[in-house]
Amino acid sequence: MTNSNGRIKTRSAERKKTRILGTVKYYNQSMEGRVVDLSATGLALELNGPFHAADGSPVKVESQEFGILEGTVKWRRSGRLGVQFNVNSNALAQVSSYFRFFHKDVKPTIAR
Repeated sequence: MTNSNGRIKTRSAERKKTRILGTVKYYNQSMEGRVVDLSATGLALELNGPFHAADGSPVKVESQEFGILEGTVKWRRSGRLGVQFNVNSNALAQVSSYFRFFHKDVKPTIAR
């Protein structure tokens, strides 16, 4: 997706690298993975296998660290999935709580 000046839209909130295990769910389908970055507005999830949800599909991401976050698929590529949180969900409070009580800065182990 691009904006009016031809640049790709990026997440405006600051991203933090994470290594949170979680599960993404879309109707009857679920796939385990690892949240590799997290912000107040969305996350990127590295999946353990194929996951068939089109851009714009509603999904839920579940994890012990932050509970259940509802959002929309924004992009899919190279075994990763980008999710934008729903504005009307409790996501901001849950993510803020995660950063306040659990988050520790991590360095990526494998460069992409």
